Amino acid sequence: MARRAACGNGPRLTAGDLAALNVVTAGVGAGFVFQHGLCGDAAQPAEIFPDEVPYRLMTLECRGHGRSGAGDPAAFSIARFADDVAAMIEAQAKAPVVVGGISMGAAIALRLAVWRPELVRGLVLVRPAWLIEAAPSNMRAYAEVGALLSSLPPKEALASFDRSETAAWLSREGPANLTSLRGFFSREPVAVTTALLTRISRDGPGVTPEEVGRLRIPALVIGQALDPLHPLHYAEKLAAMIAGAHFGKVTPKADNPAQHIAECREALRGFLISLAPAGERLPRPR
Repeated sequence: MARRAACGNGPRLTAGDLAALNVVTAGVGAGFVFQHGLCGDAAQPAEIFPDEVPYRLMTLECRGHGRSGAGDPAAFSIARFADDVAAMIEAQAKAPVVVGGISMGAAIALRLAVWRPELVRGLVLVRPAWLIEAAPSNMRAYAEVGALLSSLPPKEALASFDRSETAAWLSREGPANLTSLRGFFSREPVAVTTALLTRISRDGPGVTPEEVGRLRIPALVIGQALDPLHPLHYAEKLAAMIAGAHFGKVTPKADNPAQHIAECREALRGFLISLAPAGERLPRPR
């Protein structure tokens, strides 16, 4: 596949763009760029990063997330976030690296694998919220929260959401999802949160089934049940689309958070160690 110069449609990033974005690192060794989900931060991938692996965990907190600047909310998109991550890899990592992500981060990682293959030597997709198409039906709940925050003060918006059919559905089918969505109503700044939820919920990774099917890199896809906003069948389908990908089903976080984290760490540990450079496959204390 021919190299594509950028993941998005805008201009290439400047040093100033990257300086406004926060990169969190942990550990030492080969690079593992592991991206957070929508309205999350670097603590999310760090929670399931396994101990004693010969890798340097690197997470770029996307625009409007964590300690990164928001810039122009009109620039919020999966493509732009992927461009930012690509620029970070070029500036701060020795490419190619293993790239992965959780939820929105999985969409960013998949886009990078397709659009910037020279940067990626392994792929990790955890609880993907997108397959191929933009604005999938499971993202409607995020759009609903964004719409409420755009029209009502946060406390009133939360009260309205709690009375909604979406909240009632999630209380039955995805209680952990419901807790996550309710947290967005207290996230600051409100305008940034609103823009993120509104813009990203109608976005997509911008790849085709044919492009994903042509990937020839080691891949790990992790999914869980009881998670309607990150459907298990999305993880299963992506694993089937990527030649040779390994699929892992883990205990739902809603059932047993500690077991969920432990199983994610174990799956990541085995995958990462199998890809470690020669001479570095033994676990290394962090």
